[in-house]
Amino acid sequence: MRHEVAAPGGVWVITCAVLELEVEAMLRDRADVVGVTRLPQGLHNEPDRLREELQLRIDEAETCAGCGVIVLVYGLCSRGTEGLRTRRCRLVIPRAHDCITLLLGSKERYAAYVSEHPGTYWYSPGWNAHHVPPGPKRYELLRREYVEKYGEDNADFLMEMEQGWFKEYNRATYVHLSIGATDEDRAETRRCADWLEWTYDEVAGDPGLMEALLSGAWDEERFLVLEPGEAFVMTADERVIERVKGEASS
Repeated sequence: MRHEVAAPGGVWVITCAVLELEVEAMLRDRADVVGVTRLPQGLHNEPDRLREELQLRIDEAETCAGCGVIVLVYGLCSRGTEGLRTRRCRLVIPRAHDCITLLLGSKERYAAYVSEHPGTYWYSPGWNAHHVPPGPKRYELLRREYVEKYGEDNADFLMEMEQGWFKEYNRATYVHLSIGATDEDRAETRRCADWLEWTYDEVAGDPGLMEALLSGAWDEERFLVLEPGEAFVMTADERVIERVKGEASS
């Protein structure tokens, strides 16, 4: 089943900065797009704040008379998108846990890769541009900050804590859609992998999921299209999310 953008409403896109280059390229020359909102990377670390920020931007988009549908270029993102709703526009979100699914092209491809390579930490043009990923630069910046705030001894202890969670990972995988990918970006990811003693891998992404999301080709297998007042919650199966008509838990 496919949903099309209903006239006369246009499309308002809300995206994380991690995917802004890809979104910008895919929306070029799109006359039906009435607005694009970008939120900073890292809000998924504070799911409640992410939800508040997104709901605020949704409410703002709905004040645009020409807007008929709001597209979220987000996944569940630590459940920070769970519970979002509109008052008069439709709301569209992909069935994805995070932005890596959007870069890979499907939740099935994401699940297959992680199953084959547990312990993967993902790098991408957007991730590398908008935060300092695990590696020597992050270590140096954090240690300098800790020394200034807490002194040498405490800084050493805090860095041990910081490095501790790296033990959960053993692979640095650089995924991209060619947009924004550079030789220097690849080299930096490889330097991070070498410094962390992780395996380096590079995966070509698939633009199909993002292109469908932004073009209105919203089949039920890959997307959830919500009517005004509806929200969604996480599921424990391959659907990832499902609609709810009452108050969504968060």
